[in-house]
Amino acid sequence: MAKKQLQTAIIHSDYQAPDGFGAFPVAIHHASTVLFKNVAAMRARNWQEKNSYTYGLHGTPTSFTLEARLAEIEGGQHCLLAPSGLAAITMVDLALLKSGDDVLLPDNVYNPNRDLGNWLARDFGITARYYDPLVGAGIVDLIQPNTRLIWTEAPGSVSMEMPDIPAICRAAHAKGVLVAIDNTWSAGLALRAFDLGVDIVMHALTKYQSGGSDILMGAVITRDAALNQRLQTAHMRLGFGVGMDDAYLVLRSLPTMKMRFEAHDAAARKIAAWLKQRPEISRVLHPAFADCPGHDIWKRDFTGAAGLFSVVFNDRYSEEQTDRFVDSLQLFKIGYSWGGANSLCVPYRIQSMRSNWQDKGILVRFNIGLEDPQDLIADIEQAFAVM
Repeated sequence: MAKKQLQTAIIHSDYQAPDGFGAFPVAIHHASTVLFKNVAAMRARNWQEKNSYTYGLHGTPTSFTLEARLAEIEGGQHCLLAPSGLAAITMVDLALLKSGDDVLLPDNVYNPNRDLGNWLARDFGITARYYDPLVGAGIVDLIQPNTRLIWTEAPGSVSMEMPDIPAICRAAHAKGVLVAIDNTWSAGLALRAFDLGVDIVMHALTKYQSGGSDILMGAVITRDAALNQRLQTAHMRLGFGVGMDDAYLVLRSLPTMKMRFEAHDAAARKIAAWLKQRPEISRVLHPAFADCPGHDIWKRDFTGAAGLFSVVFNDRYSEEQTDRFVDSLQLFKIGYSWGGANSLCVPYRIQSMRSNWQDKGILVRFNIGLEDPQDLIADIEQAFAVM
């Protein structure tokens, strides 16, 4: 071939880096267009098979590596990445539900999942019904001939009830119904959801897998190949993709996730135990505490706890006062999500979120970060003083 002009040479360089480079980090492979050696290779590849590459939306070595590691942590076989935890939930619903179908969701479900269920019911002809998160085996009485999917959340991310996942799975499977779990709280570390009978595990990787409060990403993990193919088809049709820089950041955080999770757990239990002694607090909602609904189930099924828990203030305190408490915190910042190094605090109008909530006090949720617990206790104490 004749010598290339400069502009062409800039684009089509002859240089190739030598083989044999080794390092701990996973390489970041960016791509929209994926190249094929010839037409036969292009036509032979299947975007649903992860033994080759077809287009950047379907993955590069970076995202394939992250999917494989997440599936391994959870004890699954197949993993799909989504742009957020909510996108992962949406993918499950749209893969498995159609007009005329029915989905059951716990009454303490992650609020955007509730909004999604209501949207499906209003605009797509899919019935969305809400059940008591502590119903256990009694869910069999709620399953209808058109029920296709049951969502679970362990625990509820605001009111912290712990469901009996094995009992729900046995009842669902006896009726041919699939069970999905939002397993974000345990990060796949403290709960082996597939071993309890769950069909689909969903994670918001935004939380502990990232650990930096800087990534939005979700994952859906399965063991069954046919079920994964249904999910994968929805994933493609929705056009869900993730940035490889974000995938790399999650990969970089995974080696420290278990140690961070355990540190969050230890600090949260210490602070929750201190709060139980305070006269301002009427209830501490932490599954590791004996008086939290579903504690016996947590003790049976879990090997640890996250840094997220809630408290209910004594009902003598008004919303204005509890808002003042939250505003007065200095180390705790006001913001949604959890799993990062920084502690967070958010008040909730829980009575408007739940069907049969009995407590009259204001519910406040704490995410315990990686600060020293004594400093966090001192911060809460000074906010009590000005409440």
